[in-house]
Amino acid sequence: MNLLVNIDHVATLRNARGEGYPVPAEAAKVCEEAGADGIVFHLRGDRRHIVDDDVEALKKTVKGTLDFEMAATDEMLGILKKTNPDLCTLVPEGREELTTEGGLNMSVVFDDFQKRVFPSIRETDIKISLFLDPNPEDINMAFELGADAIELHTGTFANAASDDIKVEELKRLKKAAIQIHQLGMKVNAGHGLNLDNLPVFLDVVPHLNEVSIGHALISKSLFWGLPKTVSAYLEIISIYQDVK
Repeated sequence: MNLLVNIDHVATLRNARGEGYPVPAEAAKVCEEAGADGIVFHLRGDRRHIVDDDVEALKKTVKGTLDFEMAATDEMLGILKKTNPDLCTLVPEGREELTTEGGLNMSVVFDDFQKRVFPSIRETDIKISLFLDPNPEDINMAFELGADAIELHTGTFANAASDDIKVEELKRLKKAAIQIHQLGMKVNAGHGLNLDNLPVFLDVVPHLNEVSIGHALISKSLFWGLPKTVSAYLEIISIYQDVK
């Protein structure tokens, strides 16, 4: 199980003042030196945090897995192929959302992904992951498309208003992870995970290949520093290595 750190909000802090710092690529280097297995970034159409220069710098800096989160627009496909990261994670993207609010609606995007998006990416060696809610039908459609991995949206679990909702969502995530694994795709997960809920999640959900953590990790690092914060997440992961 690998830890990928999303460094988008290092760019958010930089862009708040426009002073040119902190530098996302520098944060990525510190995270990897602390033991992170790779870096995630989301280049949005409105460039609200990560910008094009960051993408180039991250490609040069990151030694481990580089995961390019993106909406499946023609613009992003062009930048993706130029960047050539290890992995792209296709996500829904809304202009008014504060952050990605849920998984892809596969019944809506399936035809476009099959005819335009997947053939374009398959011209490269970049692996394809789809950001999905734990819905069996969506997972089956991802398999039909030939996705290499699925990143399960853990936000509903992380932001559950009650313990009952949290338990039910964990059941759904567990079933989804088993289904993904049985279909031969890798199981990734992310959104809203933090030091408090990560152990609960890892204790229930099997077959995890990667967990992606951003906002909570970057926020905690304001008080602890990046190396200590990354180490804290790695310690949790080392305890809950998948043996299910």
